[in-house]
Amino acid sequence: MNIETLKMFCLVVDVGSVNQAAKLSYVSQPAVTKQIHQLESIYNALLFDRKDGRLTLTENGKILYPFAKSIVDDFKRSKEAVELNNKGYHESLKVGASLTIGEYWLPRLLGQFKKKMPDINVSLLVENTSRVLETLINGGIDLALVEGIITDKELQTENIAEDELILIHSPDHPWKDRDTITMEELANERMLWREPTSGTRLIIENFLKEYQILDKIESYMDLGSTQAIKSAVEANLGVSIVSSLTVTRELEQGLLCEAKIKDVEFKRNLWLVTRKQRFSKNSSIAFENFIQRS
Repeated sequence: MNIETLKMFCLVVDVGSVNQAAKLSYVSQPAVTKQIHQLESIYNALLFDRKDGRLTLTENGKILYPFAKSIVDDFKRSKEAVELNNKGYHESLKVGASLTIGEYWLPRLLGQFKKKMPDINVSLLVENTSRVLETLINGGIDLALVEGIITDKELQTENIAEDELILIHSPDHPWKDRDTITMEELANERMLWREPTSGTRLIIENFLKEYQILDKIESYMDLGSTQAIKSAVEANLGVSIVSSLTVTRELEQGLLCEAKIKDVEFKRNLWLVTRKQRFSKNSSIAFENFIQRS
């Protein structure tokens, strides 16, 4: 058995047809069938059933497929790693970060990392959480730092820090002289949100659902950046819940005010996210170790 046999098996499974797999591979249909039969002989098991003209995996085929896919993917990555090694593969690092982390938290850490590892060429992609994770899955970046909700089973996560979400309002807001407010008082306010795909927004919505207040709040405006939200709140267009990392300067200068919610704390985890794979770039390993020690 060779890697090409496993690649052909995976291709037949993915496209659902021996004929289509043959066309995509520019070989004859009998050649594909021969490779499948060779694989069945090696495992001494039938891998496909043909019923009503449709090709389906047997139970043995279903067991083999994830192993075959992993072997093929690892082989592809090994070739890429070796081929790119002479082009500085291990000396480059592509990091993706969600907007809050990428704009307010990560730059300082990247600066410290570059001082320790000056030979590593670092590039940074800053997008919303869903876009960053999509790019990671597609191999466009080596690792990601996000604060959103992660459900993809192809990704592995590690909690690297904690962030507090706070309620902010204008200095001209009626809450300006209040020590605390109640959660129920939010129902009377105009809420300024990040876009629906924002990781921060999804977390806030889940918090508010737990307190059965989300459906009572007037969603006044969706804004595409934290800076836009801060400007709108400062102009007294509404209130918002944002990361404490993003408003340190404005709170110190009195441009914005924080409203404490009685008996409530909004906290979230910041995640280091990587793809599940056996092999990682040296630069990725170095950065992961640096983040874990920071």
